[in-house]
Amino acid sequence: MKFSRSDFPTGFQFAAATSSYQIEGHRFGGAGATHWDSFAATPGNVVRAENGAVACDHYHRWEEDLDLMQALGLDAYRFSTSWARVLPEGRGTPNAEGLDFYDRLVDGMLARGLNPMATLYHWELPAPLADLGGWRNPDIAHWFADFATVIMKRIGDRVYSAAPINEPWCVGWLSHFMGLHAPGLRDIRATAHAMHHVLTGHGRAIQAMRALGMKNLGAVCNFEYAHPADDSETAVEAAALYDGYYNRFFVGGLFRGAYPENVMEGLAPHMPKGWEDDFPLIREPIDWFGINYYTCKRIAPKDGAWPAHEEIPGPLPKTQMGWEVYPEGLYRILKWLTEEYTGDLPIWVTESGMANPDVPGTPDTERIAYLDAHVAAARRAMDEGVPLKGYTFWSLLDNYEWSLGYEKRFGLVHVDFETLVRTPKASYDQLKDALAR
Repeated sequence: MKFSRSDFPTGFQFAAATSSYQIEGHRFGGAGATHWDSFAATPGNVVRAENGAVACDHYHRWEEDLDLMQALGLDAYRFSTSWARVLPEGRGTPNAEGLDFYDRLVDGMLARGLNPMATLYHWELPAPLADLGGWRNPDIAHWFADFATVIMKRIGDRVYSAAPINEPWCVGWLSHFMGLHAPGLRDIRATAHAMHHVLTGHGRAIQAMRALGMKNLGAVCNFEYAHPADDSETAVEAAALYDGYYNRFFVGGLFRGAYPENVMEGLAPHMPKGWEDDFPLIREPIDWFGINYYTCKRIAPKDGAWPAHEEIPGPLPKTQMGWEVYPEGLYRILKWLTEEYTGDLPIWVTESGMANPDVPGTPDTERIAYLDAHVAAARRAMDEGVPLKGYTFWSLLDNYEWSLGYEKRFGLVHVDFETLVRTPKASYDQLKDALAR
């Protein structure tokens, strides 16, 4: 890799990220059922009906995985907690084994010089709460705050940072409008409710963690740079709408107390009662903001019901996910966010990486190039005033890629899902060298 640690200011942090359901092995340690378990068990939802029951067995192999991060030379580890591992019913009596696991995990990070960066929720809702409507139910904000209190009473004194929810767009739109993630709905009313309640849940969780005396609390959203398919007015409007519900909806709520007008043309009739009164809660002050960035999209208009547009293939090289490699988009989004929403607030790249059909013994040169180009884009944004404080690679391990099962490999470390043997890839080795320079 072309970059080195010395290219960045003293105190800049490099991290790797994972999520609980994707790596832990959900059948272990007394965890309760989640809506992902039922989603995966429904024919047609997930490749080969694969699930997170074993995943990477991080539950038993966490020390090995932390050792890999320490040897890589990372400064921090962005991990997530499983709501159903801590509270198997979503509410009520905590699972002692689950709390003990996260206790050991955080202590293990600290022992290895890794700053624990906690995310409370990365999509695995306890099934009993899904039965009550999940993110469609306004009460979920209170349930989520109670979960935040339980888990952070145990580990909150030792985590470096915390954010309530990973990628609200995936929780709201991808899961309730497109139906591609659990709970697998295609319902505009459900979408409007979920997209709003994920933000009220964020606000309640921030309040709960502040009440425990916690500091360095943030929010994490995902972004894609939206290109019009052509120069026509209809294509420009279509891309602006995609940008509205993907990129501007959640930051609009968090930083401006308003949702984009072009998005509300479609969602307003379906919003929960009194939604306009919730912005003071949604705008609870945060200490940093995290962006997850992978790709850009080309958006074309089409006939049909709102939002009346579609994605079309673009000309750039693609990852294993079929996503275009567009590091310029990371630079542009970092600049735009800072200028329009976040100002002087510290920024983190909390996820960036690529899927590649990796085979042990064959260098993952595409990933090396991808990471190098995106780190360079972030460095360029910093040079132009973006207050970027850290960069997080997705992901440490090949893992369960949700509805795509175990086929798509994002890891710096190869995982054999039969033997669970970990094998560092060439990208791991090159990143290790870069961070040592």
